[in-house]
Amino acid sequence: MDSAGQDINLNSPNKGLLSDSMTDVPVDTAVAAQTPAVEGLSEAEEEELRAELAKVEEEIVTLRQVLAAKERHCGELKRKLGLSALEGLKQNLSRSWHDVQVSNAYMKTSEKLGEWNEKVTQSDLYKKTQETLSQAGQKTSAALSTMGSAISRKLGDMRWDAIAAALWDTCFGHLSHTVQLLHPPLDKHAGHE
Repeated sequence: MDSAGQDINLNSPNKGLLSDSMTDVPVDTAVAAQTPAVEGLSEAEEEELRAELAKVEEEIVTLRQVLAAKERHCGELKRKLGLSALEGLKQNLSRSWHDVQVSNAYMKTSEKLGEWNEKVTQSDLYKKTQETLSQAGQKTSAALSTMGSAISRKLGDMRWDAIAAALWDTCFGHLSHTVQLLHPPLDKHAGHE
């Protein structure tokens, strides 16, 4: 039978037939016949139990086929709606997380953690530790701020020193050159007189 056109009706005469893609591990009747009956069971009771077992196994096979058909149909619907596997995963995770959050265990744990948090934050040790850490943070912040200002000031000074030196060289370098042109050194003229 074609798995795509498979009859999923539980009352169908075709129920229990496996598709090509579905396999099941059947009970080996030869092994079952060799297995000694449980003491206290008559042959008729044993036969009745074996028949019921066969019927339940057949129903399991049918349910697997129905589930596979439903999953295929669900996949086709999702594909037609443009829903990706990622969307389904996100929905499943969201639903699962919601289920966890409303579970009794989660609620009791959250309540207990809230109580512990309240006790810890109200304890003297916690308050002293918090105060000490707060003061240490303030002192560290002030020290870093002071150090940052000093570094900034020093870099600024260095920059202005470099600018002043460049201006000095530019201005007075030209001035020095101009003075030399206007007033040449005496020893150069001494040989020409």
